[in-house]
Order: sequence, then structure tokens, then C-alpha cells
Amino acid sequence: MVTQDSVEKFLDELAGGNPTPGGGSAAAISGAMGAALVSMVCNVTLGKKGYEGVAAEMQAVLAESEKVRRRLTAMVAEDIAAFDSIMAAYKLPKATDDDKARRAAAIQAGLRRATETPLECARACAEVIALARRASEHGYLNVISDGGVGVLAGFTGLRSAALNVYINTPAIKDREFAERAAAELEKLLTFCAAETEAVYTLVRNKLG
Repeated sequence: MVTQDSVEKFLDELAGGNPTPGGGSAAAISGAMGAALVSMVCNVTLGKKGYEGVAAEMQAVLAESEKVRRRLTAMVAEDIAAFDSIMAAYKLPKATDDDKARRAAAIQAGLRRATETPLECARACAEVIALARRASEHGYLNVISDGGVGVLAGFTGLRSAALNVYINTPAIKDREFAERAAAELEKLLTFCAAETEAVYTLVRNKLG
């Protein structure tokens, strides 16, 4: 499992000559880092004197951020598997008409999978951004900058995942599916761009 390797090994693999892990895996890791930072803000805040009134909120945010962190971490392997399914489909035989039909169907299935995986990553990153706002609004002031880094990591993951959707949708023959995915992304990107900037400003203002 890529996510069980050291950071250095993961970066070496990203830099290597193989297409996986690639941008989709990096997007999921970015989102997972954002979720982890949200969790850290919550964990540090819990038990701090003067923050007793937000303990329930911090516990709730922590439970959600850890859940989404696990989802995003799992998406690293899912992204690799999705890409590999496309590559396997392109290698299928195409000697006969039946071969060609099976190959074309497998390619389309792979493209759809390679679109659905980053789209789910984008949705999860949007959740990270929402959680970062809650953590940044109520978290311990001395680690509030980490809430800001968390929201930025979440948005980086979202935008990166979006690119991995856009690269696949032009080749998908099910245009209704492709257009629906693109439309959902546009809504996420527009809302989360404004939300990320708002949370960044919130954090920056708290830092004096």
C-alpha cells in the first residue's frame, strides 16, 4: 500500500517514471492532510482551559474529520486502480470485431471509474473545507493557523481532483454522465473557492 510507505518513498514514486501514483493520488493525499490538520486543531483544543464551551463542537468536528481522512487516504489506492484499469483495457486484443467491442466497452468502463474516483475525492475535499471552517471558528488560538493550512490543503486537493475528472470526461461516450460530473465540479469549485478564501481571512484576522 502506497499510504503505508514513508513520505520520502511516496515522493520518490511520484517523481518516478511510472504514471502511478500520480496527480489523483496527490489530490487525495492533499485532502487527507487537510483533514488531519483539522483533527489536530480539534485534539489540541479539547481539554484546553477556556475552551470548555466548544468541546462538544470540537468532538463532533473531530469525528467527521477523521472519517473523511480515512476515506481520502483509501482513495490513493483507488485512484491507482482506476488508472490501471484503463491501461489494462487499452492492452486488450482488437483483432476481431468482437475483440474491438469488448475493448471499447472496457475502455469506457475504465474512463468512467477514473472519473468517479476523483469526483468522490473532490466531494470529500469539500467536506474538509467545511470542517476547517468549524475548527477555525472555535479552535484553540495558538494552533488556528493550522486550520488555515487545512482549508488550503483541502482546496488544493479539490482543484487537483477536478483536473483528473476533466482529463477523462472528453473521451466518455455517455455525455449525460460526463456533463453531470463537470456541472457538479463547477458548483463545488465555485462555492469552495469563496469558502476557502473566507476561512483563510478568518484565520488571518485571528492571528493579529
